[in-house]
Amino acid sequence: MPMWLQALWWGFVGGAALLLGAFVAWRWRIPPKAISTIMAFGAGVLISALAFELVDEAADGGGLIPTVSGFLTGAVIFVAANAVLARKGARHRKRSSGRQKSESEQPGSGTAIAVGALLDGVPESLVLGLGLVTAGAVSPAMLVAVFISNVPEGLSSSAGMKQAGRSAAYVFGVWSVIAVLSGVSAAAGFLLLDGAPDGLIAFITALAAGAILAMLSDSMIPEAFENDHMLTGLTTALGFAVAFTVHSIGG
Repeated sequence: MPMWLQALWWGFVGGAALLLGAFVAWRWRIPPKAISTIMAFGAGVLISALAFELVDEAADGGGLIPTVSGFLTGAVIFVAANAVLARKGARHRKRSSGRQKSESEQPGSGTAIAVGALLDGVPESLVLGLGLVTAGAVSPAMLVAVFISNVPEGLSSSAGMKQAGRSAAYVFGVWSVIAVLSGVSAAAGFLLLDGAPDGLIAFITALAAGAILAMLSDSMIPEAFENDHMLTGLTTALGFAVAFTVHSIGG
């Protein structure tokens, strides 16, 4: 199978986890504390992945300056784009507790939520394609991290969409499109950067990591602590430990 097609496939697999989470949220009513717990676990997984799979390896491969500059650039880009989308109704797109704006409350919020969900997913998919550039194979630890974190993202966001009165066609349509575009993003990451200088690859990898950390801080972690209970911090640590274990075994 051509490498770009492998990137396309694995990006789609990671994005398809959003559909799995959406199905669970649509089929069953998940208690708010359970959603917060699952989101905390997913946040811990992504924190571990961006630290060991992305930032650390970017610095080893391309140096400190490209890595740090890329990381901060990614965070700035995400925060700026997220601020624009928040004003259009996508601020609480990952919340399950009924904070999402309905279309009647804020026209255009449905589109903003869809674009915001895409903004959240592209950096994760991009780095799957970059793994094929740097290592010749998708990182198992990164793939597991993306999949595990996308399930609670899809679950929580879809629960909020359902409470806001959005239809099943809208919800599953959004996640289906994002799953496909996740595959496209992974393929693009491979095709555009195959053979690129190490410094540029480090910059782009760290850029994705910075965007992921900003996304965690702005949306996943607030949802994880929405229904605070004594085990939230422990659950986040458990997610980190699981992802680090996968990284260590795979490495």
